[in-house]
Formats: sequence, C-alpha cells, structure tokens
Amino acid sequence: MFIGDWMGRGAMYWPEQTAVVDVARGDAGRYTYRTMNARAEALAGWLRDVAGVRRGDRVGLVAHNGVEYLDAFFACGKLGALFVPFNWRLHAQELTELVRDTGPRVLLFSDEFSNGIAAVHRQVGDALRLVHLEGEGLPGSHPYAEALAHRSTTKVTNEEVREEDILCLLFTGGTTGRSKGACISYRMVAWNTLNTLVHELRPGDITVTHTPMFHTGGLLVYTLPLLTVGGTVVLMRRWDADEMLRLVEKEKVTFFFAVPTQYQQMYDAPRFRSADLSSVRFVTSGGAPLPVPLLQAWQAVHRVPFKQGFGMTEFGPGIFSMGPEFAVSKAGSIGRPNYFVDARLVDDDGREVSEGGTGELVLKAPSMCSGYFENAEATAEAIDAQGWFHTGDLARRDADGFYFIVGRKKDMFISGGENVYPLELESALHEHPAVQACAVVGVPDAKWGEVGRAFVVLKPGAQATPEALLEHLRGRVARYKVPKRVDCVGSLPVSAAGKILKRELRERALAEEGPSGGAKA
Repeated sequence: MFIGDWMGRGAMYWPEQTAVVDVARGDAGRYTYRTMNARAEALAGWLRDVAGVRRGDRVGLVAHNGVEYLDAFFACGKLGALFVPFNWRLHAQELTELVRDTGPRVLLFSDEFSNGIAAVHRQVGDALRLVHLEGEGLPGSHPYAEALAHRSTTKVTNEEVREEDILCLLFTGGTTGRSKGACISYRMVAWNTLNTLVHELRPGDITVTHTPMFHTGGLLVYTLPLLTVGGTVVLMRRWDADEMLRLVEKEKVTFFFAVPTQYQQMYDAPRFRSADLSSVRFVTSGGAPLPVPLLQAWQAVHRVPFKQGFGMTEFGPGIFSMGPEFAVSKAGSIGRPNYFVDARLVDDDGREVSEGGTGELVLKAPSMCSGYFENAEATAEAIDAQGWFHTGDLARRDADGFYFIVGRKKDMFISGGENVYPLELESALHEHPAVQACAVVGVPDAKWGEVGRAFVVLKPGAQATPEALLEHLRGRVARYKVPKRVDCVGSLPVSAAGKILKRELRERALAEEGPSGGAKA
C-alpha cells in the first residue's frame, strides 16, 4: 500500500531526518520519520485491533496543536479510516451536533477539554469510545499512552484504499453560517501537495505550524506537503507572536504562513527587531490582503520576501499565489491561479465576465474536495453540473491575469440601488494610520434599503474619532459607499483561521438597531 502511508514512505526515505518538533514537549518532542511511523503504526494497530476501526470509519480528536494530530492523521491513512479533527472552541452542544453528524467510533481528547467531552458522551452514548491524551481522563476512557504501546501481530495496511477515498473531514470556517464537513480525498491532498511544491516548497525546508490543526490552514497548507518531501514541521500549541519569532530563530525556519493581523502582532512584539530571521527564505500572507505599509515596515527591519496566497478548505487549500516581486505593484491581489488550478469569473447566469469586470470566482482542479459529508444539498449548491466549484467570492482580473477579491456575494449589500463591496471600504480604512483592524457589514436602513456599518480596532496608543474615520473614507470612495456609522471597538470576533466573523458583527448591529434599520426602543 502506498496511498496514504506517508510515514511508511518517510521512514523508508528519510528515517533519521527530523519530521516533527512538538514545542510543548521540550527536548522529548523531537521526532524522526522513523519514530513518527512507529507511532502511527502503533495507533493504527490499536484502532483496528482494540477499537474495531475499519475502512471508512471515523476517528475524532479534540485538542490543541500537538503531535497527536499527526499520529491520528497518519494512522487513519494506514487504515483507510477518516480523521475528523473538531474545533476545541465549540460549545459542548455544538460539538455534540457535529459528533452526531459525523459518527466517529473513537474520540481522542485532551484533558483540558474533559468537561465538554463528558457532556458530549452523555448525549451520544457509549457507542463512542473515548481516549484521553494525558491526565486522568474520564470514567471508561482509554489512556493514549497504552494505545501507542500497542504492538500488532500483523502489519496495518488496507490494500483496498483508492485515490477517491476520503481521508479526513475538515469543517468550513463558518463565517457566514453553520460549518460543513468538507470531504478531503487522497487525490485532493496529492494534487495540493504538487501545487505547493511547484510554487513554494523545497525538500528539507522547515516551517512552523501555529494555525489550529483542526483547520485546513494548520493541517494542509504546509504541514502535510512538507512531510511528503522530507521536511520538518515545528508545532506551536497556541499562537504567541514573541514565541513565534523565537522559534523561527531557534529552529532555523525557512518559511512560514501567517495572516496580516499576526504579521502586525509580530512587528509589535518585543523580540521583533532583535530576532535573527536570516534562515527565512520567504513568508506567506493570506486570509486578507497584506497592507503595503505593514509590508514596508517589516522590510525596513528584516528584508524577508513576502508572498501572497489564497485558499479555502474545499479546494486544496492552495488556489492562488503571488511572488514577492509583485507585493507592491500588485498590492491587494491574491495573485494568479496555481499551476494545476483553472479559474473563471462569472455573472449570476454563469456567463464569463469581461476583463476588469466583477464576477463570482469559480474553480476547477483535481485538488477540489469531494463535496460535503452527507450533505447532498450543500454539495449541489457549491459544485455545478460542469464540475465548477462556486466559491461565493466576488473578484476581478486585470490585464496581467492577476485576481483581486472584491468581497463575498453574501457580504455585498445594495444601498440606494448601488452595489457596495465591504472589502473596498475595509481596504480604504486600512490606509488610515490609526487603524489596526476593521470590518464593514451591511445593515437594514429605512431610507436606502441597506447601509454600511464599520467596526474598527485602533492601534495601541492611536486615536481617531468615528467622524474622522468617516471623513477619511469620504476622501477615497463614492459618498453612497460611505458607512452610515463607525464603531470603535476593542477587538473583532475571529474564527480559528483568523478570519473575521462578520455574521456576529451583523447580528450585533441588528440587535442594536432592529431589523428595519431604526434604533431599538
């Protein structure tokens, strides 16, 4: 068997090369490819021999980043089972619903989440076998250490596994509604890895994974592609800007990914100016356009090349990339489609829009997911009869073939009969020197139908009144686009991937103003 047995191949080609560094475990947290394969083999054997897990069964996990994510992922690959990492931030009732929807036979969990797991177990029942990663666990749960000590009499393999089999379920960001489980196939992972190699990776590279590994950004952006070519992945349990800089220096990291907010946090960190980043070949920014002033501020201290990327859970995730030579001249662009990705912009009738026009971004490639788990309606809505995946993102393409995201179809609002794209306003707000983060949503208005409302986080120590920010916008965009109101807030709600949860902001605005746009009594 070769499909899915990453660590079996890794142990063959690079047995003594360091594969994983689990920072939270100190010196004991350095694992070679040989060791990672042994761990995956032992866990897979226990899942098969003791827990009865077979091809197509699900294995869930609730924990902060750690080597256990990769143990479970690679073990499931050996078995042909599906790895299902759950968001540890979920309320117990939300987690219960997802467990019921996906039906894992086994759920691995970290001790700090015991209370929530106990609540899930009470509602789901004893058919769900629990495994505690550390600590005392829960009544009836099995120690993870014993699972890793398991030794099978027969090799763990499943010769029936094929490219179209589903390897894991990853849940969508849920920024506009309830999360859906994207079906990630072996084929999808392989083609995403190839795209990543073509555009970015080299064998022997070293990266830091800080994004939660229940998310595609933590598991698939760089982690798995790099472990397919003999590289090293350094795992951070939780994000910390100063710690990130320390690890880049200590582990001689050659590249890493972060969102613009995290680059701002690193720039503001005490260690930033003294950090040795000489090992870094490039960094990638994604999740939102990287503000040029932040790029210039970074490079005034560290001449690190910045790449821009764009992706999503259902598609790779790597879709677009842009080299550092275009960081300023094509500022705001997500770049051009990756080597094995086809992209189009279409109107509501499916007709391709002309150059410079705005349309929905649709995609086709072998790195696309296989739909949503047991959700045929959502799958049919996303993937049309010709096999194009409808992203819901609105974009335009310039004469050089560079794409620019304008907004989300669901984010766009109509004010006085005119389309307003919040991303344009957010980009303009970011040009104000006092603005650290912002989001604009459409809210009902009795006169105009809908108007914008901006939520702004100011930089530490900076000052700007809502009226000053509105005046800043009036000097940059048409008057009908200017939000009716600006709220200066301490923080914005974000998802695990660092994306702003606009639905929460919209709900907050509706709760304050009412559904008709008038102030509540």
